[in-house]
Amino acid sequence: MRVLVYGMGNQGSLLAHTLVTGNNDVTVLARGERAKQFREKGIVIRHFIQRKTTIDQVKIITELEPHDVYDVIFVVMKYTDFKSVLPILAINETKNILLVGNNFNPAEMEEYIKSNSTNEKNIAFGFQMSGGKKSKEQITVLRTNAGEMVLGSHGEKIQFQTTLEDIFAKTKYKLSFQEDIDAWFKNHIIYVLPLNLAHFIKDYDYKSAGKDSALLKEVVKAMHEGFDLLVDLGYKNIPKGQADFVTKHEYLNFLFYKLYHHTPMVKQSESSFIEIKAFYDELYKLKATSSFKTPNLDSLVKKAEEKYLLDK
Repeated sequence: MRVLVYGMGNQGSLLAHTLVTGNNDVTVLARGERAKQFREKGIVIRHFIQRKTTIDQVKIITELEPHDVYDVIFVVMKYTDFKSVLPILAINETKNILLVGNNFNPAEMEEYIKSNSTNEKNIAFGFQMSGGKKSKEQITVLRTNAGEMVLGSHGEKIQFQTTLEDIFAKTKYKLSFQEDIDAWFKNHIIYVLPLNLAHFIKDYDYKSAGKDSALLKEVVKAMHEGFDLLVDLGYKNIPKGQADFVTKHEYLNFLFYKLYHHTPMVKQSESSFIEIKAFYDELYKLKATSSFKTPNLDSLVKKAEEKYLLDK
């Protein structure tokens, strides 16, 4: 299959590596120093848990032209970056587009692309279950298996699901199809938002965060509030087991996060404050339609914003 990976951070690089192992015709879109690095050295990935390094050679483009057609375009980037590429995707003639990354408003993104496109578009959404970070020399990824992606579409089955299955058929990568991807995304954001706020409050000093019991208890209570808020707003808790574990076993979660902050894995899941702020801004828009109270989440947001203003 002829595929394009648009967005070559740690997530996009892992996906490109996986697509290469599946014997696909892989092109990546990268610019500046990143494109130069890929041309000279290939896509260099250090697989953190597996303790191995892979190098993949791929085709590289710096712009997506309207007549560049692929079987699927995988757009892999932060939530705050999607908006800038939607017009480019809309005028491109590729039919199948998969937006990969945390996404609070999949329906709005799909509507924009389809309403501004001159050809039929199939839009789907996914989240790659991995972490990592990038440096000038290489990208480090954190994955527990060959890789996994949760996928779904807004309101209907993915129209190109068979194509996606064919693309990954020769890999060990797992595809998990989710009927209500919008609810899944919102639950995932609830799960990661409080901890990322705490990390920002602590200047990404993970040992300090791990020692701050009051802060970690606030994180777990904020997660609990968030899951209950979603239910109050009419969303299902998906996956239900994740929400149940947080809401029914707060102390066990607190102990887990105490231990987690003393492992090297915690450094592989860092998010930018700009993206985290975008998530809670969207969440608070929904929250404004409800009378549900979230004092612990509100406290974390307030402390993070005070820290942000102080840093500026």
